[in-house]
Amino acid sequence: MKKIVTLALMALIVSAASLSAVDNTLRAPVGFGGTYMDMMKTVYNRAGEPDLIQLAISAYDKNYELTPMAAKSWEVSKDGLVWTIKLRENLSWSDGKPLTADDFVFALQRAAKGGYDFSWYWSWAGGIKNWSKVEKGDLALSELGVKAVDAHTIRVETETPKPYFPGICAYWWPVPRAAVEKYGDEYATKAETLPCSGPYKVTKWTINDSIVLEKNPAYKGPWAPKIDKIILYSQLGNPEVGFPAYLAGDVDLTGLNVGQLAYARQKSPAELKPNALFQIYYLAFDYEKPPFNDVNVRKAFMYAFDREKLTSTILKDIAAPAYTLVTPGFSGYNPETKAQTGFDPAKAREYLAKAGFPGGKGFPKVDLLWRIEGGYHAPIVKPMAEYIQAQFKDVLGIELNVKGLELKTWMDSLTKREGQLFIAPYLYDYIDASNFYDIFLSGGRHNWSSPDYDSLIKKADSLSDWKDRAPLYKQAEQILVDQGVVTYLTHAKENTLFKPYLKGEGVTPNKYGYVPLMYPYSFCNMTIQK
Repeated sequence: MKKIVTLALMALIVSAASLSAVDNTLRAPVGFGGTYMDMMKTVYNRAGEPDLIQLAISAYDKNYELTPMAAKSWEVSKDGLVWTIKLRENLSWSDGKPLTADDFVFALQRAAKGGYDFSWYWSWAGGIKNWSKVEKGDLALSELGVKAVDAHTIRVETETPKPYFPGICAYWWPVPRAAVEKYGDEYATKAETLPCSGPYKVTKWTINDSIVLEKNPAYKGPWAPKIDKIILYSQLGNPEVGFPAYLAGDVDLTGLNVGQLAYARQKSPAELKPNALFQIYYLAFDYEKPPFNDVNVRKAFMYAFDREKLTSTILKDIAAPAYTLVTPGFSGYNPETKAQTGFDPAKAREYLAKAGFPGGKGFPKVDLLWRIEGGYHAPIVKPMAEYIQAQFKDVLGIELNVKGLELKTWMDSLTKREGQLFIAPYLYDYIDASNFYDIFLSGGRHNWSSPDYDSLIKKADSLSDWKDRAPLYKQAEQILVDQGVVTYLTHAKENTLFKPYLKGEGVTPNKYGYVPLMYPYSFCNMTIQK
């Protein structure tokens, strides 16, 4: 490993350590080393951080509040099916050409017909009219529900009301038609052929090494960048390499894996900034078969779990206790739920006794199935499963058999009802309450069903005003709590080290106490002060 790290660091620009001080340059690792720096071509195999070089319709700031970016405004028809998006009128590409509605319409048309690996997002989350039929070739491209009314107006039709559509547009970037027509998809593989519409433009791109971004003088959108230059190092995206580079002074920030956290907490606590992900782990059940068809058993499990002890000891700094379906700051978060879902051993034993299993007597031995995965999941799920096993034996007197399954086997066990008890993870797809609450609609991921819950969620999902929607989600979560549908476990956390000379709103905690890396907000609202 030392040899690999040394080779990676030698590949860096030798003068990198002094760049940030002299040239107002930020040096950052990047986790994406794909082929195309075009998020409308590929999301999962992208290169660099295209969010910094192209201007989306909208974007989220560090408090997860939506800001119009290329858009000046938007409005929706009374039936919730037609969105009219007005663009800012002074926008342009880095090559001087105007940025217009056609560039955004062309981006989605190309995505619908080009095998886009994020296509599901626009058909399911975005609900754009005729997307699936156009994608399959059953309808002509002209039938897609996206049109340029004029140079600064876009009209979007959806198949069902999508009140959160402006947030969906945070993943809608323009694509320069002229560049695509001249170079094909390869336009997004070289600095010299890549027009940029965002706060930065690409000035140098060394494949498998680094990407140099500089302020885009043509940019007139929100969040004007304060740092002159950003160098993205693709080979340092893995913390195993990025963390040593950070310690050596060759990058200004880095992610951390679990093994590096203890060192960072001890040596650089002021530079360590956590962020809770929009993700949840929860206990799910087979709701139709004993013993989990009994609400009393499910509620016993809910009250038998001590989230605080788990996250403050075993999972310190890699997970936060979960008392609600969504993370604080996410649409639909209801802080009042916390008081009803906390650890209460006496209540847990009382509910188990009501179910006919006093002190755990007669309770069948059940497999607790957890999903074997890499990334941030790996250090969280297995220790959490073992903790639940030990605690439920202590609090409830029951025996659980902990069993890890590969992804497909785990999913089959869940969807085919082959298992009874699961640690289920869910990570957000878009920032709206519907993304989480829809999980429990009838006929979905689980075999629990409630007409009252379905009615509340379907109505909330269709209304345009959040003031009308919020009370409905609150009522719906109360049903989940009252019926013990889920035992909330934890929200995963990520940890980033920032050099102390990085200042500004981009690196200061948000109102929830976290420092999320939100693109392009974080990098545009960051300064270097040495």
